[in-house]
Amino acid sequence: MRRYLLDTNLAGDLIEKRGKTPDRVREARRQGARIGIGIPVLAELYYGVEFSASRDRNLERLHRALASLTIWPFDEKAAAEFGRLRAELRRRGRPMQVIDIMIAAIAISLGNCTVVSADSDLLAVPGLTVEDWTK
Repeated sequence: MRRYLLDTNLAGDLIEKRGKTPDRVREARRQGARIGIGIPVLAELYYGVEFSASRDRNLERLHRALASLTIWPFDEKAAAEFGRLRAELRRRGRPMQVIDIMIAAIAISLGNCTVVSADSDLLAVPGLTVEDWTK
């Protein structure tokens, strides 16, 4: 089974029904794929809710969206991948935001998982499959 892990921006597009992401999610599900987010993305989504002017409405929308998403943990296996990836990227002189490395680590630890992101930084992560559903 194919798995797609959405980054924060694409998860936001899904929740807000913006762009091509909702259609791509429906199509992937029709083909039997699981769509989800990692705990770091969930944390960023909650931050967005708390910082918004419409907190209660946005919290309700987030909870509705979460019902249809798999939430993958940042567990011990992902933590080990994070350490390996962060060290490798640093050795290469390739700085990257910690949260992006955490997302990549979750995807790699799951196996057969594609990160869906418009962030080209993730393309620098060795062994990570990335698709941009905004195009």
